[in-house]
Amino acid sequence: MTQDVSIPPAAVAPGCSDPPPKAAFRAMALGCVGVVYGDIGTSPLYALRESLAHAKATGLPETAVIGTVSLLIWALIFIVTIKYVVFLLQADNKGEGGILSLMALAQSALGHHGGPVFLLGIAGAALFSGDAIITPAISVLSAVEGLELVTPIFSPYILPITVAILVTLFWVQSHGTARVATFFGPVMVVFFLTMAGLGIAHIGDSPVILNAFNPIHGLNFLLGHGLLGIVVLGSVFLAVTGSEALYADMGHFGRGPIRIAWLVFVLPALALNYLGQGALVLSNPAAVENPFFLLAPQWALLPLVILATMATIIASQAVITGAFSVVRQAIQLGLLPRMLILHTSEMQEGQIFVPRVNFMLLVGVLALVFLFKSSSGLASAYGIAVAGSMVVDTSLAFFVVWKLWHWPLPVAVLFAAGFLVVDVAFFSANLLKIVDGGYVPVMLAAGAMVVMWTWVRGTAILAEKSKRDSISTEDLIRLLQKSKPMRVAGTAVFMTNHPEVAPAALMHNLKHNKVLHERVLIVYVKTEDTPRVPAARRFEVVKLSDDFTRVILHFGYMESPRVPVALASLRKVGLKFDIMSTSFFVGRRTIKPAAHSGMPLWQDKLYIALARQAANATDFFSIPSDRVVELGAQVTV
Repeated sequence: MTQDVSIPPAAVAPGCSDPPPKAAFRAMALGCVGVVYGDIGTSPLYALRESLAHAKATGLPETAVIGTVSLLIWALIFIVTIKYVVFLLQADNKGEGGILSLMALAQSALGHHGGPVFLLGIAGAALFSGDAIITPAISVLSAVEGLELVTPIFSPYILPITVAILVTLFWVQSHGTARVATFFGPVMVVFFLTMAGLGIAHIGDSPVILNAFNPIHGLNFLLGHGLLGIVVLGSVFLAVTGSEALYADMGHFGRGPIRIAWLVFVLPALALNYLGQGALVLSNPAAVENPFFLLAPQWALLPLVILATMATIIASQAVITGAFSVVRQAIQLGLLPRMLILHTSEMQEGQIFVPRVNFMLLVGVLALVFLFKSSSGLASAYGIAVAGSMVVDTSLAFFVVWKLWHWPLPVAVLFAAGFLVVDVAFFSANLLKIVDGGYVPVMLAAGAMVVMWTWVRGTAILAEKSKRDSISTEDLIRLLQKSKPMRVAGTAVFMTNHPEVAPAALMHNLKHNKVLHERVLIVYVKTEDTPRVPAARRFEVVKLSDDFTRVILHFGYMESPRVPVALASLRKVGLKFDIMSTSFFVGRRTIKPAAHSGMPLWQDKLYIALARQAANATDFFSIPSDRVVELGAQVTV
């Protein structure tokens, strides 16, 4: 996978290689506002408040307020606009973005030397898991807290209302989000317009806030206040959480709509709101307690709280959907055990629901709400995971621009170093939050990394053992020609993890039942390092003998491997397939720890526990349960 140009000029999302019609382009841009920018769009609810909270001890001088707002605005310009919108949106993997897509792209560029890239991808996916749990908690809680400004009567009910909203949000996931998504764009458009309007209305309170556009004010505040400047920088980072969504959702909306929506609409609205909040605090320092909601007049407070709550629900929905997508990619790439994945839309492949992940996210989110009890408390835990993920993005991008885009090494190093300086600065500033709650995403990410590394390592050990103790399919066919078993009518499909090796289920069937079907298909499902595989490249068929056929099915890491549907397409090449006369033979392994394993005993036990939780092959490959025969075996890891 190489390109002959210095930077790819036209690698766009599927179906978007040609400029879309104006109406379709506007619809995609509207969708971007609702889905892509939900998380970053709700940051004004708490970003400036938390940033200035650290500077209150200084009496909030004008230089502190202007400097903080300047840092917020320039963080949006440098990280979101320059890094993600300008550069990383160019690094698409067949139209798809996101950290695992970037990992696959970097791996293909490095070939056999992609080990460090693989570890970076695992780290990035693990860090994303921490963000997916914290975002719904802090977003919804920060919006509901606005009710306290309407009337103090609501104070005792903030947590119950937040919990009710979050439980409802996760409950509706199983019904699909397609219908609700149609309202995302319009609601977020109203929310951004409202934020911009409120900001414009208050800039006149202290026009000097416009000096924040000069980055010198931000740098002077950062460098001139020692530890305080670093602490404030950690809270300023809250303004750019959600930037990863820009890149991850490229496959759904295309590069053009995402860029236009940000540059023309979202960025101006966010900048105006931060300027308005800063001007309000300069004219009324008491407003620092909640500058976002105090932008509104008293009569508009309740409508603004309702609108903000709707926006935070949308932001949370986008993160939850993103978590489902990342988990599916991780499963397909072999980073996680198989999980049941349900499709909630017949029209859109991306509309999926992962019950186990949904439940774990809900438990994690509710635990955070009860543990921290306020958005200010959660702000201490927020940011580290996202900052770490941005460091990973930049590191992976270095390999892409160097090896895939063929930039000279010194230029590629300068490119990466320029972003890494800022990324590491934000990451280091966020590390100061470790004691106050930052340990939560670190622990979550560390746990996710251990799980993924254990699964990858254990699966490799099992695969090596199985291959060592097995017989090749060609050797088995030769043996069967000498000692022919009894044949029965129909077709038998044997799923295998190794296309060259006789499936364990086939060997057990011969050993115990001593029969063989008239036609035998040995099916191997291969996950490619591209998001999707065209129908024309879905399968490879190799005739091994008159009655044995090897079929290799190719799926992208963003596709669900629906084996019966793929096998039905074999009719195009003259291979008969009738689901009603076909039996699928699937092996079910009982794994036990070995006396001498390639992993420590605790990791053996973790791998076995993960394997027990894995969805069975019948559900994962969408095979009708009444056509499946399961054959068990005991193996050691």
